[in-house]
Amino acid sequence: MKMLFRACILSILIFSSIKASAQTVTLDYFFNRETRKDKNGKEVRFHYLWGERAMSGFSILGSVFKKEGFKLDSLETAPTAARLKGSEVYLIVDPDRTKENPKPNYIQASDIAEIAAWVKQGGVLVMFANDSANVELPHFNKLTEVFGMHFTNDMQNHVIDDNHFEDGAIVIKNNPVFKTAQKIFMKDICAIETKGAAKPVLKNKAGATVIARAKYGKGNVVAIADPWLYDEYVNGRLPKEMGFENDKAAVDLVRWLKMLARK
Repeated sequence: MKMLFRACILSILIFSSIKASAQTVTLDYFFNRETRKDKNGKEVRFHYLWGERAMSGFSILGSVFKKEGFKLDSLETAPTAARLKGSEVYLIVDPDRTKENPKPNYIQASDIAEIAAWVKQGGVLVMFANDSANVELPHFNKLTEVFGMHFTNDMQNHVIDDNHFEDGAIVIKNNPVFKTAQKIFMKDICAIETKGAAKPVLKNKAGATVIARAKYGKGNVVAIADPWLYDEYVNGRLPKEMGFENDKAAVDLVRWLKMLARK
């Protein structure tokens, strides 16, 4: 009986330890806040949401985070160091222009100061851009430039149609982040300029940086040229015979972010 009691206590302690060590990844719902009308005419949120199972959602990426031990969260209001205090990783994806949102929440100087303060204390900021025709870059770049990075207006990996998937291919060899994915798909993306502490992590076949990283205080910042890991391309409709491994790349990326969040 005593042995059973001790086993139960040990199990509770182990569970509590695991629960206490769980990391939280928070997805921005403030700078990216797109809406559309559903079949009933009701205005609903969409695009890069954790619970969105349509092609435009992040449900698969969210599942990867959860499998790696993360708790999923979202932030509907402007970020502050206090609001991000319980998060290890903060994702900002494709900030709105007036095309997507008639009243976009542009990234302001106060937002930048709060985010930078949170990163400096050990947070991991991940910024997903897009090609310049589909993302609000001027305000976004005010944030990226604090960390030595800049999303350019250059169009990279342009894919005309589904008969030209290969134009969006990036072959990966001996990359410290993408250890299992060997070929990924990134369509119609920007490039990233780096300086100072910021360094390229991945380049495309044209030599343009598409993923970069910078150390900032106790934290880390990752810039990515596109929101490429939404459900459509992980691997919602990529031709399997072409060997794209965005699904493996999602796991590789999340494991890397998990490692950065522990440092």
